[in-house]
Amino acid sequence: MKKRLTLLAAGLMGVVGAAYAAAPSTDTIPDIPYTRFQLPNGLTVVVHEDHKAPVVAVSIWYHVGSADEPARKTGFAHLFEHLMFSGSENHKGTYFQPFELAGATDMNGTTWFDRTNYFETVPTTAVDMALWMESDRMGHLLGAIGQKELDTQRGVVQNEKRQGENRPYGRVDENILVNTYPANHPYHHDTIGSMADLDAASLDDVKKWFHDYYGAANTTLVMAGDITVAQAKEKAEKYFGDIPAGPPVPRQQAWITPLQKDTTGVQHDQVAQPRIVRTWIVPQLGTDDAVNLDLATTALGGGKTSRLYQRLVYQDKLADDVSVGISPFALASQVQLSVDVKQGVDQKKVEAAIADVWNDFLAKGPTDDELARAKVTNRASFVRGLEKVGGFGGKAVILAEGQVYRNDPEAYKKDLQRAQSATVASVLAASKEWLGKGSYTLTVLPAKPGFDPAAEDKAVKGLADASGRPAAVMPPAATYKVDKSTVDRAGGVPAVTRFPDLTFPKLQRGKLKNGIEVVLAERHTIPVTQVQLLFNAGYAADQGHKLGTAAFTAAMMNESTKALDSVEVARRKERLGASIGAGCALDSCSVSLNALNTDLDPSIKLFADITRTPAFNADDIERVRGQWIAGIAQEKTEPEAIALRSLPPLMFGKNHAYGIPFTGSGTEKAIASLTAADLATFQRDYLRPDNVRILVAGDTTLAEILPKLDAAFGDWAPPASAIPKRNVGQVAAQPKPRVYLCNRTDAPQSLVLAGLLAPSTKAKDALDLGIANGAFGGSFTSRLNMNLREDKRWAYGAGSFLTDAQGQRPFLLYAPVQTDKTAESAAEILKEARDVIGNRPLTADEIAKVRSQRVRALPGSYETTGSVMGAMNGILMYDRPDDYVQTLKARIDGVDQKDAEAAISAVVKPDALTWVIVGDLRKIEAPVRALNLGEVHVIDADGNPVKAAAKPAKPAGK
Repeated sequence: MKKRLTLLAAGLMGVVGAAYAAAPSTDTIPDIPYTRFQLPNGLTVVVHEDHKAPVVAVSIWYHVGSADEPARKTGFAHLFEHLMFSGSENHKGTYFQPFELAGATDMNGTTWFDRTNYFETVPTTAVDMALWMESDRMGHLLGAIGQKELDTQRGVVQNEKRQGENRPYGRVDENILVNTYPANHPYHHDTIGSMADLDAASLDDVKKWFHDYYGAANTTLVMAGDITVAQAKEKAEKYFGDIPAGPPVPRQQAWITPLQKDTTGVQHDQVAQPRIVRTWIVPQLGTDDAVNLDLATTALGGGKTSRLYQRLVYQDKLADDVSVGISPFALASQVQLSVDVKQGVDQKKVEAAIADVWNDFLAKGPTDDELARAKVTNRASFVRGLEKVGGFGGKAVILAEGQVYRNDPEAYKKDLQRAQSATVASVLAASKEWLGKGSYTLTVLPAKPGFDPAAEDKAVKGLADASGRPAAVMPPAATYKVDKSTVDRAGGVPAVTRFPDLTFPKLQRGKLKNGIEVVLAERHTIPVTQVQLLFNAGYAADQGHKLGTAAFTAAMMNESTKALDSVEVARRKERLGASIGAGCALDSCSVSLNALNTDLDPSIKLFADITRTPAFNADDIERVRGQWIAGIAQEKTEPEAIALRSLPPLMFGKNHAYGIPFTGSGTEKAIASLTAADLATFQRDYLRPDNVRILVAGDTTLAEILPKLDAAFGDWAPPASAIPKRNVGQVAAQPKPRVYLCNRTDAPQSLVLAGLLAPSTKAKDALDLGIANGAFGGSFTSRLNMNLREDKRWAYGAGSFLTDAQGQRPFLLYAPVQTDKTAESAAEILKEARDVIGNRPLTADEIAKVRSQRVRALPGSYETTGSVMGAMNGILMYDRPDDYVQTLKARIDGVDQKDAEAAISAVVKPDALTWVIVGDLRKIEAPVRALNLGEVHVIDADGNPVKAAAKPAKPAGK
């Protein structure tokens, strides 16, 4: 539930030469109109009107985070965030249920150093319900929180911590914080806290935290979307006006503590390759230096055109990946360099190359072209973010960040202006001032057998206290008052009885002169157009060939063309502010463009060059091949990836198109043997004009876009060869259950994954099965999640999901669980599977809940052009009618309990489960075997059998 903030920066559009030249942009700084007011109790309210869709984003930001935690209370801000989802005095039970029934989207809560926020996007008619719920837990929480609720959420948070640490490099952040900030700095510890402090949290702590920080005067409420200022003000006063202001909250002050000298540390982890992470402490957000450093880090390590990537990956071939970025926070920021070192490379050579590039940059600064490209890239990203009203990003977040951190919802404009006005000299000055200071370098190395991560972490000393911490400042004295409540809270959550109609653009169809079909959805929200070339191919086309060919071919299309080398391709994307990329999924490959309308013509020209004339240069192939093989090795250290590599071949068999690693990355042996001829053959066979449809969504019309696409693709002729067929034939259910165990020594959690076969996404009962799955394991309040997370506290989350496929698709039950509850969790999953087709079938109420959620979420589900494009993709991939989305409500409403029960009963076969369990076999193998789930096999990360270790011979004699 943590999230890093992104510095918002932008600038003037660059000018490029040759055939891709873009006209200089005269765009002004984007505007997010808002109205701000304060209630008599001190609550700050910010309102932004956006009537493009009948939804409203409700975002509540409390100005408190992990930086405010006292000694030996680490993790408490985040733990309290979880408790806020446990119900309130006037709504018992999980917080999610009323929102699911109302069709909320983008619903969650997050905690970070300086704030805790809660957010949801709801249909316009559900705003009263949302505000009732938010105000009830803000003003009426403590009576609903007892020891049971505290213990439940403590267990959930501790499993969230285990889940994070179970991922490769998952312990890095904690180590860096204690070694870069003094022990008395608010940022010295990470947000999730320590196990010991979480164990020690008490109900008295809960009450004190609520009393000290969750008052109205410490809170900002943002409403963005289909609501007027008058409506927002009336509703804010009604639901929040009676909540006390709370005591004054002292505001911690910026404290920038750069290291006085370079220091180093070493950490060991179950990782595939060494990683070097170097960190500098720099000024806080909202400063000129922070904006200039954002531009500097883009030039240094913001992608393949950056200086460090060019030197370490392209030129010296010392690294597989390099990145540099800034994480801006309210009190101080971090600039961080991360390098994935190639296997066998001397770390000293890497550090010497970094120093060479770094020192040159500190002497000269960025070039004019580097600075211009950084500005365009960041501006384009900001513009695209304006389409969404809420969620983890969007306009509500932009306004809230400005208000909470800087008392100015328009603070983003100042940052945009700073970036626009930045010069080579200003970027150089900021870089010299801060990036020439001391830093902390952490090297993460692959762990050897017998490694004890807990002991290593305990041995880390970190920095001592430092002098000079500024005193917290109390807010100006103010007199607040509360209004008398007019809300009948005893009556419970307001019923939502009306729901807005879905607005979805009518699909329009046209053809290019060579017959390629074009499907358009007009969406005039932001000046951006998206284009996707959708090919019928995908990972499934690897079957019978070298595994990974499809995805690797797509990756190579992101490199060079016959006219441009890979670096020039990347530079031109940056100058245009265009996002162009090729990739594959299970049944499809695609090349996609997301372009600013100001530069649409040159963007389409570059897009066509990338699609039609990839060069498959030998140097590019070797560079990407090394990165790819390193990526496969990385997958074999990640529990989820291990399971997704191993399970599909076991379920479908190796002769089926889906009997491949579902990561799509293939195998080291196959990737090592790929040639340019293999890639060209795949392109000829699948990525061709008679196997493609062009999808367009955004701020354009058919009359405008067809001529542009005709000029780029209308003369594209198919080869004479036929399109190959893929084997996606029917596979029988397994005759008996099987269990495959994969060892991950010292893992703090086990990943339990169990697979079954379900009918194709094209099946007539696909919608019935999807709704049934929502009740069984596909939503927060589903049976699996409520059992293993909310009831047992053994997992941060558990559930089931269906992977879309043209053939039979996997139905997967999953749970990352604490190690000592692995066998018990598998038993619970099996019990739930048996119950749902046995003595506890899904009820009419469960189905009605999911059905209501799906229908009522429709208006919010298609808010963005990207989501519209996703729906179009599904229409074409699964032979759906053009009005599929517009008629979805009626079809969902038509699914009853019997339909759902029949669909899930046809799929869930407990005696046909194929289990893959990844964890520390020293601790889990015996308990899992004792369950008798099925025949047990031990496999390695490639899915190959592992021979049992020879038992020691018995000594001779007595």
